[in-house]
Amino acid sequence: MFLPQEIIRKKRDGGVLSKEEIQFFVKGITDNSVSEGQIAALAMAVFFNDMSMDERVAFTLAMRDSGEVLDWKSLNLPGPVMDKHSTGGVGDVVSLMLGPMIAACGGFVPMISGRGLGHTGGTLDKFDSIPGYSTVPTNDKFREVVKDVGVAIIGQTASLAPSDKRFYSIRDVTATVESVAMITGSILSKKLAAGLDVLAMDVKVGSGAFMPSYEKSVELAESIVKVGNGAGTLTSALLTDMNESLSPWAGNALEVRGAIDYLTGKFRPARLHEVTMALCAEMLVLGKLAASEAEARVKLQHALDSGEAAERFARMVKALGGPADLVENMDRHLERAPIVVPVPAPRAGYAASTVCREIGLAVVSLGGGRRRPTDAIDFAVGLTDLAELGQPLQAGQPLAMVHARTQAAAEQAVREVQAAYTIADAAPAANPIVYRTIRP
Repeated sequence: MFLPQEIIRKKRDGGVLSKEEIQFFVKGITDNSVSEGQIAALAMAVFFNDMSMDERVAFTLAMRDSGEVLDWKSLNLPGPVMDKHSTGGVGDVVSLMLGPMIAACGGFVPMISGRGLGHTGGTLDKFDSIPGYSTVPTNDKFREVVKDVGVAIIGQTASLAPSDKRFYSIRDVTATVESVAMITGSILSKKLAAGLDVLAMDVKVGSGAFMPSYEKSVELAESIVKVGNGAGTLTSALLTDMNESLSPWAGNALEVRGAIDYLTGKFRPARLHEVTMALCAEMLVLGKLAASEAEARVKLQHALDSGEAAERFARMVKALGGPADLVENMDRHLERAPIVVPVPAPRAGYAASTVCREIGLAVVSLGGGRRRPTDAIDFAVGLTDLAELGQPLQAGQPLAMVHARTQAAAEQAVREVQAAYTIADAAPAANPIVYRTIRP
């Protein structure tokens, strides 16, 4: 029999918790037998004294097992079950293309995604902008779509890793969020509850990233790879650039439009394409659907160019209640903002840097994100045609287009985007798109 306060004391004094102690405490988080004060105290002890890799694996598995763990074996799927997770950013629309591309290459993607947090957009909010699309299908429906289409992108269900929900909300109000050990457990417990064989992690680096420095991003990526593999899921991590919006679009319906243009081949922006291909290729190699990265890229390009990936996207949207003709007729279904105005560059020069976080917050203030968890999102608003770093600009040339509901909101967003860009006389050195890949 364990006592919560003795487990807290042991961690407070720098001890290493046993698997059994961790399981006992996490069970207490789930069934409310451990108090909010005790959870906060343990979180603070972990924040200061950290967790070993063995503790992290035990913690992640205990949180995973606090609720339902999906099992795909009974479906006899002819390929591996795989997913990717991003630490979030601006214009990060990768999931919308990656799921269908992987499905077209023989993988099965049960993607359980979250809502926007702070300045970052959430995959779920993007799908909510599609009329009729159900982000909370029944479990049977979810399994059926994964089996038939190869991909289903849905929202977090209350039954997956419920301990994390309580634990996260307490960390959020006790200044204990920024612990790599606890972030690792939080991300992985939810992903591993989806019953994955393969996970590719996209850890962002830069001014729009969740982690404050490159070193912290590397530390998180290494932790996730070690713990994911330690927990029995083949896991790799890519460190990718978030010093500017990943795509030229930021805002929910605008990003869905962009994703459809990408899948149909109408427009594939270079940076977005590279991150998407790199993550997809990593997944195909880990899942043994391709022998090498080069072979994986050939398969993925074929999935795009043959129209197979776009077709999987269309089938998923239809299967989950969305319009059958979304890909052909997006103007009929996706909301448009009434006011579209350019953001004039204040002077001539080169787009030298952006405070990427501020661009995300400009979308939030237009109504495209939440200030409070209960806020409704305006799916139509956001930014498009965002100037890329290194781009030469004339004075008055648009840095972006603002899509707004009111004139006042548009004018505010124009000022916010102008303030987020630095224009310099010389072109900046280019940031890498993928900084590093960390493999098992």
